Amino acid sequence: MNSSELGGNAGVIVDESAALDFAAKRIAAGGFAFAGQSCISVQRVYVHDRIYDDFTARLVRLVEALKVGDPLVPATDLGPMIEESEAARIEAWVGEATRAGARVLTGGRRLGPAVYAPTILSDVPNDARVCAHEVFAPLVALFRFSRFEQAIAEVNRSTYGLQAGVFTADLEHTLRAFDELETGGVIVNDGPTWRIDHMPYGGVKDSGMGREGPRYTFEEMTEPKLLVINRQVG
Repeated sequence: MNSSELGGNAGVIVDESAALDFAAKRIAAGGFAFAGQSCISVQRVYVHDRIYDDFTARLVRLVEALKVGDPLVPATDLGPMIEESEAARIEAWVGEATRAGARVLTGGRRLGPAVYAPTILSDVPNDARVCAHEVFAPLVALFRFSRFEQAIAEVNRSTYGLQAGVFTADLEHTLRAFDELETGGVIVNDGPTWRIDHMPYGGVKDSGMGREGPRYTFEEMTEPKLLVINRQVG
């Protein structure tokens, strides 16, 4: 049995001890591979106040350097969305967010009928659909935090709980994230987009029930049967 839903609006925490170049590269890959059309694509990124401006500048440079075009061309980094209606949907969601106060740091427009520019937003209201719902598009929203526990609470402010990423060199923060993040998986020093087939992959809340992965799928499909014998003596 596979997880029944596997939806998500994956959160990532970038702690002040993180390696910023590496974090920016992995978040760019996790947010814009497959045009963001993955249930574990990076969607919400919470960055410590002290490194926010520096990290944001690095991420924007990487995203603006992405090559958008035909996915059959090897040099292309980002292709079209699955349908024209999906590009129209995310265009409407971004418009809704900007009218509510969000800022477009890069992108924020359609480049063709089914092609949406890789987009980074900031100052997004928590109830905007680009934050609260599964965006399933090439879009990442950035948020500030000052205390690590605040970042954990913001990642948990979601109806989903599939995977989360935490970039940090602080072991205590790693252990706290594992204890307190309400997700099926916590990926440290990489994005939530990382997975392998033989790991127990699945989530909590509206991200489903059960776990994928051969061993865990077999366990879900197996009905254990127990025999107890009290051997008579004498």
